[in-house]
Amino acid sequence: MATGLRIIVGLVGGLGLFLLGIDLMGEGLQKAAGERMRRFLELFTSNPLTAVATGAIVTALLQSSSTTTVMIVGFVNSGLMTLAQAAGTIMGSNIGTTITAQLVSFDIYSFALPFIGISALVHFFARKKILRHVGLGFLGFGLLLLGLGTMSSSVHPIREYEGFLNLLVTFGNMPLLGILAGAVFTIMLQNSAATTGLVIAFASQGIMGLPAALAVIVGANLGTCFTVILASVGANITAKRAALSHVLFNTFGVLLFIIFRNPFIKTIMFTSDTVARQVANAHTLFNIITALILF
Repeated sequence: MATGLRIIVGLVGGLGLFLLGIDLMGEGLQKAAGERMRRFLELFTSNPLTAVATGAIVTALLQSSSTTTVMIVGFVNSGLMTLAQAAGTIMGSNIGTTITAQLVSFDIYSFALPFIGISALVHFFARKKILRHVGLGFLGFGLLLLGLGTMSSSVHPIREYEGFLNLLVTFGNMPLLGILAGAVFTIMLQNSAATTGLVIAFASQGIMGLPAALAVIVGANLGTCFTVILASVGANITAKRAALSHVLFNTFGVLLFIIFRNPFIKTIMFTSDTVARQVANAHTLFNIITALILF
């Protein structure tokens, strides 16, 4: 098989495993929590601080900020949540979505198969339903790691393709292009974690530098708004405002990144020796700082 085709097959297959892993992980944890998670989201959002914390926790469990924000828009539309509650929870969801990047940025790909094997046994043979759901969640995490490991190893030969490397350098020198690429890719996949995972795979192989990686990730944040905008179509005016708060939050974050890009990059470089960890740390710190400023 030609090198180019091998890279494409590895990327597509790895991305498929990664997306399936995120889906199963979210499904398993959501089923384990059951309706309690929905009730938790309704009850613990009256205070602005607890709303942010609740949004972060629920999104970390669901493994999707889009799912959380769509739920929030639904709650606001049905009168279960006010706009103020929704805004705080949406801020938290942006922080919670960075948990996946933190997990996969560590070099733990070798644990993927043991995770899959043990979790599958628990899921299929455990007597208690909650254990089966937890097993499904960890099975998803194992597939996520396997997918990311597959992507990482498949992109290794790309370091020899000068044209592609020059494109990534352009993303670093012209961040607006990187932001656009991250937004479009996230809209296509409907999952910002997949975009982040792909960036970490490139970074771990030394293909993508920190400036280009951050531009793409900031764009991924913006791309998540598309799903929420669609969810607000046909909703009442308050639910539309809740969806707009998500768009404004991420747009403000993009503007902050463009203005303070260079000092932010220099600061992040002190957080770790590896670019993959720097990317994950930047993703988390960026969303926390944006939330604190808007809070």
